[in-house]
Amino acid sequence: MTGREKGKPRSHLLQALRDGEVDLLIGTHALFQDEVVFRDLAFAVIDEQHRFGVHQRLALQMKGGEGGANMLVMTATPIPRTLLMTHYGDLDVSKLTEKPAGRKPIITKAVPTDTMEKLIDRIRVQLAEGAQVYWVCPLIESSEVSELAAAEERHAHLKQIFGETVGLLHGAMTSAAKDATMAAFAANELKILVATTVIEVGVNVPTANIMVIEHAERFGLAQLHQLRGRVGRGSRESYCMLLYAEPLGETARERLAMMEATEDGFLIAEKDLELRGGGEVLGARQSGLPEFRVADVPGFPMLLAAARDDAKLILERDPSLTTARGRAMRTLLYLFECDEAVRLFRAA
Repeated sequence: MTGREKGKPRSHLLQALRDGEVDLLIGTHALFQDEVVFRDLAFAVIDEQHRFGVHQRLALQMKGGEGGANMLVMTATPIPRTLLMTHYGDLDVSKLTEKPAGRKPIITKAVPTDTMEKLIDRIRVQLAEGAQVYWVCPLIESSEVSELAAAEERHAHLKQIFGETVGLLHGAMTSAAKDATMAAFAANELKILVATTVIEVGVNVPTANIMVIEHAERFGLAQLHQLRGRVGRGSRESYCMLLYAEPLGETARERLAMMEATEDGFLIAEKDLELRGGGEVLGARQSGLPEFRVADVPGFPMLLAAARDDAKLILERDPSLTTARGRAMRTLLYLFECDEAVRLFRAA
């Protein structure tokens, strides 16, 4: 189920889902809508978890009835709030630490924008050797118009240099046009694909081995890591070039240095947590510094481990919080306006 289904086909699918005729439903954000009703949802998987909000994840889980469905969230770069919850022990974690067989490391370099002409010369050499390139343009302002303008401008520039082998992909294109462009790139008819961040997830072209991210300092760590993951999927040596504009702020410099230093999504997520904060465990905010007066969560693993064990023991002995200590904990939740804590915990 996606936003493309309309009219009778959509109605038939919704009815089949309500009647239990559909055992497995795969979809986009369309699954969160109220009209999507499952007869008995037992298990929900959210891929690319960082693309969804807390309340969206909760909405899908609660379609599983009173207790909610069991949930698995997957991502190459856990958002700070999720990583914070792993520190507290409120999520069970499985890590896949190895790349699929045959994949090579991605060479990542941060370079200033005034070296762009040298980069284009290097790309020309790589194209002659059979390379394919993603060129991602940033969201310069909070509007789709400016993002589109940036991509169109770079597309026109590269087309003057490389000719008709340069394609353009952005969210304002029709579904048919986007599909045709991606098919041409996958078929190696296009050598360079200038795009907005629509290629961040769900795009798999193993022959593409160069990723250029323009104004990389404007992107967050999770997004940079996701974009880099579009290359390195084949047997060719792969590169990720992070173009940045001077002067760089301290946080932006740390982000780019982290990207150069590692491809480990969990280490990158730890750095993201350090830079952005983990948001609210007892709330819906997904980033921001926790509201502690003295504690630094990533720096207190032993303290957190003790607190986690204590909390687990309390819930095992007094799950309804009815003992004297349990009632005191309920009072604390009310005092700190965290009445919905348990419900929000389930949203991962």
